[in-house]
Amino acid sequence: MLQLDNVVKTFGALRAVDGVSLEVQRATITGLIGPNGAGKTTLFNTIAGAYVPDGGQIRLDGQAIGGLRADQIFHRGLGRTFQIPRPLGTLTVTENMLLSPHGQIGERFWNAWLRRGAVRAQDRRNLEKAREVIAFMGLGHLADQPAGVLSGGQQKLLELARILMVNPAVILLDEPAAGVNPVLLESLMERIVALNRQGITFLLIEHNMDMVMSLCNPVVVMAQGKVVMQGEPAAVRTDPRVVNAYLGDQP
Repeated sequence: MLQLDNVVKTFGALRAVDGVSLEVQRATITGLIGPNGAGKTTLFNTIAGAYVPDGGQIRLDGQAIGGLRADQIFHRGLGRTFQIPRPLGTLTVTENMLLSPHGQIGERFWNAWLRRGAVRAQDRRNLEKAREVIAFMGLGHLADQPAGVLSGGQQKLLELARILMVNPAVILLDEPAAGVNPVLLESLMERIVALNRQGITFLLIEHNMDMVMSLCNPVVVMAQGKVVMQGEPAAVRTDPRVVNAYLGDQP
């Protein structure tokens, strides 16, 4: 579903992503782990269009996306979340949701007069979908509340919910467990599993190893901008290359 071939991203003399090649198979939950500074978030930003790769190829479902703008990649079916959620705090949860769908004919002001019925019908469909997704994410009781009053964990649920408004094929999750209390984390994991069973592919960065080992298969390990191994969780946990990546050479 997602294919990277020798992807490079540099900042001056620093090769933050140094020839990364990997494949994310359709309808899997793939984990991406590694110590701080391994290049994981830079890789996410390069895949999602925040950065232009300096080398290599990135393909989404067989189509090249390397170098496209973030919004173009989003509209092709790849969404991503961030370590720190970014809702529009003064808008309600529902209003945040309604900003996501693309191709809204009401965005062209003349359609408010020339295609009033079509605009209303599309707005009604989007609102119905937003309510369904909000309920699925367990945020129904907060639908009319400003997004700024949500807890950190609830904001992560909202961020994932906003992506679902565009029927994504692939979702990149950047540290979904960070700052989330155990109850909401369990809820988030249940939603990820449910969405995966519906066919959505996930690639997630995470430092919570319990979450990675229970949720992800395969697991990809990065260190110093490179992929050092990829395999099943049990194999990754005990592999000397992974221990060395996190702890360094031991005497």
